[in-house]
Amino acid sequence: MKVEIYSDIACPWCYIGKRRFERALAAFPRAEQVEVVYKPFQLVPDAPTTAVPHRAWLEQRYGPQSRAMDDRVAALGRAEGIGYDFDAALHVTTLHAHRLLWLAAAEYGLPVQHELKERLLSAHFAEGVDVADFAALTEVAVAAGLDRARVEAFLPSDEGTAEVRAELAGAHALGITSVPTFVFDGTWAVQGAQETSTFLQALEQAVPAAAAAGACGDDGVCAV
Repeated sequence: MKVEIYSDIACPWCYIGKRRFERALAAFPRAEQVEVVYKPFQLVPDAPTTAVPHRAWLEQRYGPQSRAMDDRVAALGRAEGIGYDFDAALHVTTLHAHRLLWLAAAEYGLPVQHELKERLLSAHFAEGVDVADFAALTEVAVAAGLDRARVEAFLPSDEGTAEVRAELAGAHALGITSVPTFVFDGTWAVQGAQETSTFLQALEQAVPAAAAAGACGDDGVCAV
């Protein structure tokens, strides 16, 4: 069975959802039957190419309550082992980070994509890294297992851009308007950073259903 996780590097709830889903998968007896693929989504498609402080951008968008929003997420993150640093975080386009995730899955395999996803989320939310800066992205990608020369040639090119944009359009065609969204075998979805127990229940229901149908198909919340 395939689980496609639609998420954005700039989505703090996606980081929490990732940790909770991973814990559920680790507790699931048939985890070896589950293939996990990260799919792109952009909460702010027109985010700037030059980074600006996260705090300033969020306050401009949501007003004075924005700090309380961050504080709530940070508290929940600590329970998942995530050290959010919203004072250092930067608001910037995530397109190139998604391109790297596409490259990782296409050429290096899903375990490398998973490692890159974790490192990108940490870079953005915990380390104050500009995830649109090619030099910074290269270091993150190399640490995740990608080849330096390949990444250095890839990022300035247009390679992967059309494919990522097609996947972004596909997410909207599926009716996905918030992330994280977990799509099980292309048939049903769980939205939001649910509790680990909820994800475990979803896995327990979905894997037998996929087996009964003879399917492990290959084609299969932060509000926008």
